[in-house]
Amino acid sequence: MQNPADVLPIFSEPHAFDARGVARRFRHAAIFGALNALEPGEVMRFVNDHDPLPLLAQIEQHFGPRVDIGYVAREPGNIVIDFTVKAPD
Repeated sequence: MQNPADVLPIFSEPHAFDARGVARRFRHAAIFGALNALEPGEVMRFVNDHDPLPLLAQIEQHFGPRVDIGYVAREPGNIVIDFTVKAPD
């Protein structure tokens, strides 16, 4: 059995995605496009001014367990979420 570190690349820095700089009408499409571009083991650090609960539900529905969602900061006006892409089972 192979060690996962031997087959998955290790990325030390998350890819930043600041949604505050993206026009509202394009945000969800841009976020989904960015998540689709990530390789297993990569992390996208999402920054926003509000908690995107509808978006998180859409991501969970679309990606299922392939994308892990973890809050880094969750306070009014400062939402930071790490999206981690997992290897397929």
